[in-house]
Amino acid sequence: MVVTRGSSPLTHTGPVFSSASMRIERNFSIINGLPASPTRSWRKKIGPRDVSMITSAISTHKGAKPANTAIATTTSTRRLTVCCHAGMVDAHPITEYPLAAFDQLIQTNLRAAFATAQETCRRWQAAEKPGHLIFTTSWVQDVPWPEITPYTTSKAGMKAMMRGYARELAAHKIRANAVAPGIVAVGLAKRQWDTDPSYKARAQKAIPLGFMQPPETVAHAFLYLCSDMAAYMTGSVLLVDGGCSLYPMDE
Repeated sequence: MVVTRGSSPLTHTGPVFSSASMRIERNFSIINGLPASPTRSWRKKIGPRDVSMITSAISTHKGAKPANTAIATTTSTRRLTVCCHAGMVDAHPITEYPLAAFDQLIQTNLRAAFATAQETCRRWQAAEKPGHLIFTTSWVQDVPWPEITPYTTSKAGMKAMMRGYARELAAHKIRANAVAPGIVAVGLAKRQWDTDPSYKARAQKAIPLGFMQPPETVAHAFLYLCSDMAAYMTGSVLLVDGGCSLYPMDE
């Protein structure tokens, strides 16, 4: 279940299914807040019979009912993996960040993920089924970055929330992990890279590998966590950031 709301969707183009050890967990669900053709290509690569796509918005109170309906549809079948991927980002100096924008961001990035995971786990427990939650955090969960403090706050909170789900629900055979991407070449980051020379200079300095992260590398990380190779992982963050978390770099 991948929940998106205006943030970059995941894509997959690489042949990562060539070996038996990378077999993907069957019965994988994707929930999209917004339609996205790249996500559909990911579904095609995994296998259309193993992935469901359900349209649902869960970031507001008004969206709770259709979201719960979608989750009920998903967990009533043999779905094993739920990805909490909703996210948005905006940039303002910290002293000028609008509180209304802060509230919207926290509701979308953090509350939506908690609500999705909570409802799904309730249903897994009621059905006595195992499950796997995957959250999308970010390298900035641990590294401050100028003008996006509410975003970094939400990602730090998501990391803690993921670990809480992993700790509390392990006895119910429910696992929780997270993917932490770097500066991905989509959305606000790509727009700033292309239009703001000061941002590009700062971002280039922050990426030891020297180039923005291709979106498909994020998909690869998700696919790994959905594979049998990650079956013993819980409470972990898979950091795939091109070295961004090594920031600040030397002059």
